[in-house]
Amino acid sequence: MKNLLIICWILWSVQHIAAQNSISLFNGKDLEGWHIDIPVMDSVSDAKNPFVIRDGLLVSLGSPGGHLISDAEYENFRLEVAYRFAAEPGNCGVLVFASTPRALYKMFPKSIEVQMMHENAGDFWCIVEDIKVDNMLARRGPKEEWGITEGKKRRILNLTNGSENPVGEWNSMRIECLENKIKVWVNGDLVNYGYGATARKGRIALQAEGSEVEFRKVELTPINKLSE
Repeated sequence: MKNLLIICWILWSVQHIAAQNSISLFNGKDLEGWHIDIPVMDSVSDAKNPFVIRDGLLVSLGSPGGHLISDAEYENFRLEVAYRFAAEPGNCGVLVFASTPRALYKMFPKSIEVQMMHENAGDFWCIVEDIKVDNMLARRGPKEEWGITEGKKRRILNLTNGSENPVGEWNSMRIECLENKIKVWVNGDLVNYGYGATARKGRIALQAEGSEVEFRKVELTPINKLSE
């Protein structure tokens, strides 16, 4: 009994310390700590920034396409995101381990995307980085077509269906990146687990990819092997 109490106390201490170390990457007022990479803004002087603050929420308007990228790099972390498609179902994503900008289709930074597209949340997309999952042939397609660049099978299907809430309701997504492993939960369901990633640190990016998405939480907590 005494040993059990000690173990419980240690686990509580680890969780408590982690919670104290959590940082919000979005301050509710502006885009401090982030920078944008919107290719069309290079040549169109009046192109609008698709990332705005509205009623205390971080909003991706979806167009023009591009990314909101953290100034800082991160490794070994838990990222908690609360998001919703407020009006219509659509597409967006969270990119982890982001590095070289515009590495794919002159738009997407080198990274691994955790998909947020409605009814597909939790899929992995390989963007000039790669990752492995169990049952890879069924979830990625024929091996000879796999790849990490244009025209290749870069999508790895998630593990579940039905984890997302209806359009207009908030969803919670938790992404844990520990060394070269990535685990993803949507509304409490484990929806993907990848390992052997070709990167283990980098920036975090949010997409503008055709649909309006609201974020009310983007919170990061450092983790260690005890949290694995």
